[in-house]
Amino acid sequence: MSSNDGAVAVSEELAAVLARLGELADTDAAVPLAGGGVELIERIAVLEKVRAAVAAAQHTAMVAFGRVQVEEQSALIEAGRLDPRKLGAGIADQIALSAHVSSWQGFRRLTIARTLATDLPHTRALLTAGRISETIAEGVVSQTSHLDSETRRLVDKQLAEAGLDTQSRRHAEATIKKSAYEADTAGYTARGRKARADRRVTLRPAPDTMSLLSALLPVEQGVACQTALRRHADGLIATGDTGGRTRDQILADTLVERITGKVRAADVDVEVGIVVPVDLLLDPDSPATGDVVGHGPLQGGIVRDLLASTGGKRWWRQLFSHPRHGTLVGGDPKRRLFDGFLGQLIDLRDGGRCRDPYCDAPIRHRDHIIQSRAGGPTSFTNGRGVCARGNFVREMPGWQVHTVHDGLGDHPHTVRTTTPTGHTYTSRAGP
Repeated sequence: MSSNDGAVAVSEELAAVLARLGELADTDAAVPLAGGGVELIERIAVLEKVRAAVAAAQHTAMVAFGRVQVEEQSALIEAGRLDPRKLGAGIADQIALSAHVSSWQGFRRLTIARTLATDLPHTRALLTAGRISETIAEGVVSQTSHLDSETRRLVDKQLAEAGLDTQSRRHAEATIKKSAYEADTAGYTARGRKARADRRVTLRPAPDTMSLLSALLPVEQGVACQTALRRHADGLIATGDTGGRTRDQILADTLVERITGKVRAADVDVEVGIVVPVDLLLDPDSPATGDVVGHGPLQGGIVRDLLASTGGKRWWRQLFSHPRHGTLVGGDPKRRLFDGFLGQLIDLRDGGRCRDPYCDAPIRHRDHIIQSRAGGPTSFTNGRGVCARGNFVREMPGWQVHTVHDGLGDHPHTVRTTTPTGHTYTSRAGP
């Protein structure tokens, strides 16, 4: 059997499994002919085991793919076509694209898969048998990351003997941490000290025009921040000076006020990209939408409320959208918040997020789709916003990026990425 025949056979086998699972997922199939609730509970239990076993099977495929890619890249290095320092680059990115996740998630999954395969055979066996969840297996990988391979395997055996598969998630996490700490107390302490250097603040969109501002802080700093906010809120509540706000609202407002220096949280500066025509601000019944840079589209009524309520600086930028698919095709550079209007326009069109398929990382680089060294112009249609990893990985042999639609015709700005295995993934700019 040729390799292609083998691939077809595997695909057909998996397709049959998926078809059977699809039948079980069908609404009518959820009602058993006999057995009633007993059969349904047993089915749920079996499917939970299948979920874990599928994760283990995917891990195996990831490790095997990584091995094949390293062999192919090693051949390129021997032929002088690849810098030896780039050995292994692009592997996690291809896995991420195939799994429809970000490149960071692809790297994380590959790391977990390799660790389970090499250092944690007992944990992997439990996962394969569906006796522990993927979450618990990932916890073992994470909590033992400071250990060398030999010590890791000892802890792995201890955890299996401790009955990890019989414990609740919280109990299992405590067991894993205790074993990892006792195996190397100095290393575990050093790991904690290193984590303090990784403190950071992140912002993510949330449903209903909200956002999630998160801070990863050393424990004493996090406690101090929360204590200060609570003390202030409790003081206002005690004096009745709440302004009709709940305790949680006071906590949130105080956080914004102290970080931004504003007297009121509602007075933060706002920039809203308004899609022409500007009837969004003039016609209360207009179905048009606005866009807060880095967040996404907002309903017309919310945009009007936002601009009307803030006491901070307010401005809008005139943007031109395609009448059919609604993506940006140009803009008026007269109003500039930052230098480089073209770059800002690309960021707006791409929603402030990496244009690589399935990657939600913030834009860090603006990439020439047709590379500048190949004569590609620095233009709106030839640019795309990407994360740093997405920009670097396309330089690896076998990666190709090209424009399918420039966004000026009947289709939104569309970019197609081709990986070294020949698989293609498409990214379209949103309205």
